Amino acid sequence: MNAPPPHATIKAVVPAERRSKLTTLRYVLRNPLEGWPEEVYSAPMVRTRTMGHPTLFVMDPDLIREVMVEKADAFHKDPATKRALGPALGRGILTADGAHWRWQRRLASPVFRHENVQTFLPAIVAAAGRTHDEWADAEGRQIDVLHAMMRTTFDIIIQTMLAGAPDMDVDRVAESITAYLRTSGWAVAMALLRAPSWMPYPGRRRARRSGSYLRGALQQAITARRDSGASGSDLTGLLLAASDPETGQRMEDGDIVDNLLTFIAAGHETTSLTLSWSFYLLSRHPEVEAKVLAEIAAVAPQGVGPEHIERLVYTRQVVQEAMRLYPPASVLMRLAVADLTIGAEVVPAGTTVILPVFAIHHHEALWTDPYDFDPDRFGPEAVKARHRYAYIPFGAGPRICIGMGFALLEATAILATLIARYRLTPVRDTPPRPLLHVTLRPDGGMPMRIARRAARTR
Repeated sequence: MNAPPPHATIKAVVPAERRSKLTTLRYVLRNPLEGWPEEVYSAPMVRTRTMGHPTLFVMDPDLIREVMVEKADAFHKDPATKRALGPALGRGILTADGAHWRWQRRLASPVFRHENVQTFLPAIVAAAGRTHDEWADAEGRQIDVLHAMMRTTFDIIIQTMLAGAPDMDVDRVAESITAYLRTSGWAVAMALLRAPSWMPYPGRRRARRSGSYLRGALQQAITARRDSGASGSDLTGLLLAASDPETGQRMEDGDIVDNLLTFIAAGHETTSLTLSWSFYLLSRHPEVEAKVLAEIAAVAPQGVGPEHIERLVYTRQVVQEAMRLYPPASVLMRLAVADLTIGAEVVPAGTTVILPVFAIHHHEALWTDPYDFDPDRFGPEAVKARHRYAYIPFGAGPRICIGMGFALLEATAILATLIARYRLTPVRDTPPRPLLHVTLRPDGGMPMRIARRAARTR
C-alpha cells in the first residue's frame, strides 16, 4: 500500500555534535531538513547549538502548547525568518510582532470568517474548472503538476483577492515568488552568521528585484482600486474597508501591500504544494484514490459545484494527510525574548526555539506508522483521540494561519474537480525529494502524465 517513505532521503548524516560551522551552512543552503538532529523524530525535546547559538527543538505536543499558546508573548519571530521574508512581505501579519501584529490580526480576522470564505467558493470552483478544461489539451502528455497548481491558485487569487487587477502577469508573479524563495537559504545563512543586511550573496539582487516587482504590482492594483472609488467583495476591497474593532484604525496602502503579499505567498505557494503532493500520493495509492472517486460520484454525480465542497469529507481528509506527510510550512521558528522555562528546561533569552513540523508529523511517539499515507487518521474519532498539537500544518495559538479555512476549502475543491476526470501518474520511479526553502517543495517539480478517465455524466 505504501509509497517509499521520504525519511531516508532527508535524515542527517553528520551528528549535530560533530558538525562544523561550514557543515551547518551547507545544510542550511542545500536542505535544512537534512541538518536536523536525528532525535527530533523520537525525542520530546532536543537542545543543541546552531552556528554557536543556543537552539531548542520542541516536538512534544504539551511543550508545543507552552511555546505557541501559553507563553506566546515571550517569543518573537526569529531574525532568520524576518531576514528571509521581510524584504518582500514587509511587516504584514506573518512577519510582524507585538502591537503591530495584534492590530493587523484584529482588523483582518473578520475578512476570513466562514461566511466570507463561503462567498469565494464559486470563484474557486470556476478556476478549477478552467484548469480542468486546459488539461483536455494535455491528455497523454507530461506536465509539471506543481506549475499547473501554481497557475490555478493564482487564478483564484486574482478572482478572490485582486479582482481589480485582471491584467497582472500571472507567470511573472509566480516566477518572482519562486525566485525570491530560492534564495531564502542564503538569507537565513547570513542571519545565522550575523552578517550585516547589506552583505551580498548569490541571488540577492534577483530576489530584491522579484520582491520589488511584486510590491509594485500590488501597489498599482490598490491605487487603481482607490482611484475607481469601488470597494468590491474581494480581499483587497475588504481590507480597504476594514477597521480595527478596538481603535478604528485603518490600513495604509503599505500595510495592505504587506498583507496581500503575505496572503498571496501563503495561499498561492502552500496550497499549490499541498495539491501537488496530494496528486502524487493518490497516484501511489490507488485504493485511496478509488475511495475519493466514489465519494465525489456520490456527492456530486453531475460535477463538483460550490455546494458540494463541505460534503467531500474523505477528500478533505486526503488533503489533511498530505499536509501531514509533506507540510508546506515544515518549520516554525521563534526567538525567546525573555528568560523562561519550557517543561523542565530553562530557556534563556536569545534562544532560538524550533518547532520542526515535518519531524513532528513523522514522530514515532505521536503517530502509528508515521510514514504511511492514511487519510483515516483525520476521521472524527481519530482526530478526537489525538493531541491537538501533534498536527500543526497551519501553526498554532494566536498566530495560527488566518487563512486556514480558505486553504482547506480551496485545496479540496481543486483536488475533487480535477481528480474526478483525470488520472495522474508519476514520471519518476523514485519519490520526489522534499526540499525545504521556506516552503517544502518537491525537488525538480512534480512531473506527471495526464490521462482522461472514462467519461461520466456531468
